[in-house]
Amino acid sequence: MEKIFHFATIRYVDEPGSPLRRDAERNRQLLLRTAYDLMASAGLDVSYEDIARAAGTGMGTIYRRFPQRRDLLDALFSKHIDTVIDLTEQAARHDDAWTGLTWFLERQLEIEAQSRGLGELLRSRNQATTLVQRAHERMTPLVAGLIARAVRAGQLPPGATPADFAAVHVMVGGVMDASRDFAPQLWRRALRIALAGLRHADLSGDMPDEAVIDHLYHDEKN
Repeated sequence: MEKIFHFATIRYVDEPGSPLRRDAERNRQLLLRTAYDLMASAGLDVSYEDIARAAGTGMGTIYRRFPQRRDLLDALFSKHIDTVIDLTEQAARHDDAWTGLTWFLERQLEIEAQSRGLGELLRSRNQATTLVQRAHERMTPLVAGLIARAVRAGQLPPGATPADFAAVHVMVGGVMDASRDFAPQLWRRALRIALAGLRHADLSGDMPDEAVIDHLYHDEKN
C-alpha cells in the first residue's frame, strides 16, 4: 500500500503564449524548486531573501509570483497535502482498523521526515494555512471511523478519540524535529512507544473533543 511521493512528480502547466510568459513560468518553477529544497532542510523560516538569493532572481520576482507567504506555501505543499489525504483514505479502506491506523501514521511521518518544512506546516499552529485546515477537516472523520472500528474490535481502549492520535502525531513529530540531525530514525521508535502506550492506556475520564485538534494544529488567529 505504500505510496512514495517525490517533489519531482509535481507538474505545472505551461500556458501558451509569448516567450515572456514561458520565461515567467520557468522562473516560477525555479523559485518553487529552490524554496522546496531550502525548506526541506531548514524548515519554514526560510526567508524570501534566502530563496531569491539561492534561485539567482530578484526580490521583485518572488513577490510578483507569491505576494503572500501563504501563496508560496500552498503552491509548494498542495500536492503533498493531497498525498496525506489519500493515505488517510487508503487506511480507511483497510480490513483491519488498527493496521490501517498505524500504517497511515507511519506513512505520514515518513513523508514529513523527507521535508522539515512539510512537517512544520502540518504540525505548527503558527504556520497553519487554510489548505492544511481543510485537510484536517477531511482526514478527521476518516480517522474517527478507524478508531471506532478499532475500539469495537478490542484493539483500542474505550474512549480513544482522534484527538489522541493528533497528540501522538504532534509528540512524535517533535521527536523527529529534535533528532533530525543526529538520529533521523529515532521518530520510528518514538512512534512505536506512543502507539503501544495508547493501545493499553487507561482512558477513563473526560474525553477530549474535536476542538482539541483545532487547538493542537491551528492558531486561533488564523
